[in-house]
Amino acid sequence: MKKSKLDFLSIWNMSFGFLGIQFGFALQGGFMSRIFQTLGAEKDAIPMLWIFAPLAGLLVQPIIGYMSDRTWSARWGRRKPYFFIGAVLASAALIFMPHSPVLWVAVGCLLLLDASINISMEPFRALVADLLPESQRSYGFVVQTLIIGIGTWVASQLPKLLNNMGVSNEAAANVVPANVKLAFLIGGIVFMVSILYTIFTTKEYPPEDLTAFEKEKKETAGFGKGVAEIFHNIMSMPQTMVKLGVVQFFSWFAFFTMWSMATPAITEHVFKAPKPDANAITGEAYKLADLAYNNAADLVGSAMGTYGLTSMLFALILTFITRSYNINRKLVHMVSLIIGGLGFFLMLRTSDQTMLHLCFALIGISWGSILSMPYAMLSSAIDPKKMGMYMGLFNMFIVIPQIVAAVGGINFAYKTFFGDSIINTMLLAGACLVISGLCNLLITNPAAIKYQE
Repeated sequence: MKKSKLDFLSIWNMSFGFLGIQFGFALQGGFMSRIFQTLGAEKDAIPMLWIFAPLAGLLVQPIIGYMSDRTWSARWGRRKPYFFIGAVLASAALIFMPHSPVLWVAVGCLLLLDASINISMEPFRALVADLLPESQRSYGFVVQTLIIGIGTWVASQLPKLLNNMGVSNEAAANVVPANVKLAFLIGGIVFMVSILYTIFTTKEYPPEDLTAFEKEKKETAGFGKGVAEIFHNIMSMPQTMVKLGVVQFFSWFAFFTMWSMATPAITEHVFKAPKPDANAITGEAYKLADLAYNNAADLVGSAMGTYGLTSMLFALILTFITRSYNINRKLVHMVSLIIGGLGFFLMLRTSDQTMLHLCFALIGISWGSILSMPYAMLSSAIDPKKMGMYMGLFNMFIVIPQIVAAVGGINFAYKTFFGDSIINTMLLAGACLVISGLCNLLITNPAAIKYQE
């Protein structure tokens, strides 16, 4: 079936649910380590506590992609049921997360949150490829990135904004402050509402040959056949997908390092306000030190929102360009990643809030590209009938580097190559982004690099 080009509003509507998804990711990325530290986690233990997030993605993404490829309902569509189920679970996890009484409960909430976000997210990636002709793929993924940037920036500002409005960021030892709790509550509501908006404003296409679709689904029914098909597709994935996987590995190692370690690294290095040890100091001294840490953590979260803002502006520029011009995706992605690496390197010399915002602004350019260019390149190099499956499998190259980072990769790499200072985790992230950028030189498929007329 020949797909018609869609206008901006239609593409915006199909992508709007990403606002809520990114609210969830931004609150998780900006404030999860803060919650862990509040509940007693040591700095070097934080990456390992994050491991359940990528593990959830590794298990959920291929399965959801496979299932959504095989789903069709005239009433509910193909991808929409997964949007809704993921939204319900993720909203519940967001609301309960900051109320975790002990560390292991927070880790469990992170597992539920990440699994639920992935249930919603992977079908969204496939939806763009489902509904748009190939000539609009770059445009569609860039519009997604624009919405993601809005969500990242707004969600990252929430705790600081709420504190400015009078919601306290002070709390007793091992208790998450009220401004963080309220931010997560707002995030849960936004997640649900934005997903519902896409569900009610977007119509999905049925499979091109519904009879053949139902026949193939029956022939491959059963758990064993499903696992076999997933494994077969892993072993036979296109070479372009494998090469993009190398690029993705270093990109996502870098961003996982930032999400897990930016709060302890920057509160200590830039603001000289590390999380105090309740066993080492008590009373008024602890209260003052903890207030300084919470103020610094609010500022770090706010500064991290800048990468969402610049990714949004970068995506907005690309939106206007890709509406009329056929861009070189490989070149755009390579340059964007190297610019983000520079932002991380500058953190070593950062001593104030203004410079910190500049660092994250540069990182936002790479983030905007990461969320659009690899998917646009991939969608032009795989079988459209297996779009959900391959989009799910592609995310192995997102979660595997995060798992490697969590189980000791971050601690080993930054201490071995840069030194023991916690700010060197950000240098590690910068080095990984530069390597990722250069790895784009591996991609040679003309259809992936640039849409072929």
